[in-house]
Amino acid sequence: MRASCRRPSVAAAIVSEIGFDMARFPSASHLVSWATLCPRAEESAGRHRSTRIRKGANWLKPMLVQAAWSAVRKKNSYERSLFLRLKGRRGPLKAIVAVAASMLRAIFYILRDKVPYRDLGPAHFDTADREQAKKRLVHRLKTLGYQVDIREAA
Repeated sequence: MRASCRRPSVAAAIVSEIGFDMARFPSASHLVSWATLCPRAEESAGRHRSTRIRKGANWLKPMLVQAAWSAVRKKNSYERSLFLRLKGRRGPLKAIVAVAASMLRAIFYILRDKVPYRDLGPAHFDTADREQAKKRLVHRLKTLGYQVDIREAA
C-alpha cells in the first residue's frame, strides 16, 4: 500500500482541526486569524515593520499550504489566477499563503451555509472590476509604445 493511501484526506483533516460548527467564529476573517494565516500588521511611528505570519496551528497551516500548492496547479481556476496575480508583486511564498487563506475562507462559508463549492473562475478579477482592468491594460499598451483609442463594442 502506498504511503499516500494511508494518510487521511486533507478535507477530513481540516474538518477535524476546525470542526463543523462555524458558529464559534464570528466571521471568516476570525477563522483565518485563528489558523495564523493572516499577515501581521506591525507599525510603529508610521513605519511598517513586519508582515510575516505568526507561528501556530502545527497541523492546519501546513496542510492548507500544501493543498494550496495543489490547487494552483489546476488550470483555469480562481486559485491559480489569485496566485499568479499576487506572485509578481509579493513573491510565491506570500502568494501561496494568501491562496491558503482564501481556501480557508471558502471552507468557512461552505461549512456555515452548507453549500457546495463554486469556483469563481480565472476571469473573476477581470469581471469584478472592469474599469480597473481597462485602465491597467491601456497603461500597459501605452508603456509598450502604442496609442490607444477606446470605444464601446456594438
